[in-house]
Amino acid sequence: MKVMTAIKRVVDYNVKVRVKGDQTGVDIVNVKMSMNPFDEIATEAAVRLKEAGQATEVLAVSCGVPQIQETLRTALAIGADRGVLVQTDVELQPLAVAKLLAAVVEKEQPKLVILGKQAIDDDAGQTGQLLAALLDWPQATFASHISIAGEIATVTREVDGGVEVIDLTLPAIVTTDLRLNEPRYVTLPNIMKAKKKPITTVTPDELGVDPTPRLRTLKVVEPAARKAGVRVADVAELVEKLKTEAKVI
Repeated sequence: MKVMTAIKRVVDYNVKVRVKGDQTGVDIVNVKMSMNPFDEIATEAAVRLKEAGQATEVLAVSCGVPQIQETLRTALAIGADRGVLVQTDVELQPLAVAKLLAAVVEKEQPKLVILGKQAIDDDAGQTGQLLAALLDWPQATFASHISIAGEIATVTREVDGGVEVIDLTLPAIVTTDLRLNEPRYVTLPNIMKAKKKPITTVTPDELGVDPTPRLRTLKVVEPAARKAGVRVADVAELVEKLKTEAKVI
């Protein structure tokens, strides 16, 4: 069974994000970039399936600029066997990414596609669901456990009321939650091995996909600064402030 995982290159979670002066987006010049944390979890899940003998190959796929090859190398160091970069300079939105991934799926024919539930830059949380719709495959989102038995994937997913366990007939789409696993530390020997693993580059035109954005960002601004808290002497003063200043009662 071939397992495919999707990778996104984002601003590292330790970096304080800065908005561009013209408010057209986030400034990424000379900013540390890394793999989206949820995609690390997805890659780790795919590699563990291979280590358990339930998968024969792990394919890591990403879409975007040439520098993303560095991020794909991280996925290869975790344990993916090879990578595919859909190279484009166009600003990619969830629908375009889903269409590009669907085209790669049609070409590679994986039985299972594992994605992070969302990316930490736009927090859209749409790509997995859109991909499932385009392929007409069953899906399980927010997975905290995955097991495979024959042609059935059993997924424990986190919902508002607790957990839900569902069976999916393969091929299927799964998006990962934080509690699915803890990605392994990438060692230097594995980083060196990853340099020898193949990465294939294709273009949207070769896949027959138009990635042109459907949405236009009007403005990006910093979140409003939080006001400092105040200490009140008693309940009466608290109630008065809730009435006059917060206007919540």
